[in-house]
Amino acid sequence: MRASDAERERVAERLRDAVAEGRLDMEEFEERLDAAYKARTHGDLEPLVRDLPAPADAGGAQPAPSGDRSPGGWARRIGGTGTSRMAFACCGGFGRKGGWTVGRRFTAFTLMGGGELDLRDARFEDREVVIRCFSIMGGVHVVVPPDLNVDVTGIGLMGGFGESGSVEAAPDPAAPRVTVTGFALMGGVGVERKRTKAEKRRLKAERAEQVESAERAEQVESAEQAEQVESAEQAERERKPRLDKGEDGPRELD
Repeated sequence: MRASDAERERVAERLRDAVAEGRLDMEEFEERLDAAYKARTHGDLEPLVRDLPAPADAGGAQPAPSGDRSPGGWARRIGGTGTSRMAFACCGGFGRKGGWTVGRRFTAFTLMGGGELDLRDARFEDREVVIRCFSIMGGVHVVVPPDLNVDVTGIGLMGGFGESGSVEAAPDPAAPRVTVTGFALMGGVGVERKRTKAEKRRLKAERAEQVESAERAEQVESAEQAEQVESAEQAERERKPRLDKGEDGPRELD
């Protein structure tokens, strides 16, 4: 059965997901991607994803990955019961990361200690979330994806309370709004916009695909130009009269 452009693109998307998850290295990804776009039949496409997991059902319980740009990506990460509403560290530390669910009201407190709240792969109990951070001679580090809506309104006294890191993407209107507020005394609370490693690998794979597509387009254009030149030369040769060299010199043949 002949493969369609849509089927080739679906295989390419599965390959991009696989390299983002670390299942394929860049070299193998580029080889399979090139083979996918050159595939003519289903039999050519099937071996390229045979050893990869089937795509997850959009209605499943698994949260969408950070930076998911598919329709409804953020919607799948809003709702449910908060798995954590408070974190406390005294002369030590705490961490919340991965697929945890942030309660609509979350409180973090550090005393001569530190903590990290990573929201890049988290779910959110509600579309409006407030994170209150109180740090005394300590610190709280809040890591968020670039497209999350974040407001930072805390106060720092003999310390700092603010947002850092470059904004690599505009906030997504569909994303929840997180307000980070509180108080830092002789310590600091910082909010950093940062991509996950999987998202960075996915973007790297997309850039590699764009470069490869540009190279393929350039090769096709060069081949077409060469073919046009060859056709022009052939036409020119056919227009020239054929000559027969006889005793009286060349004469034009009918």
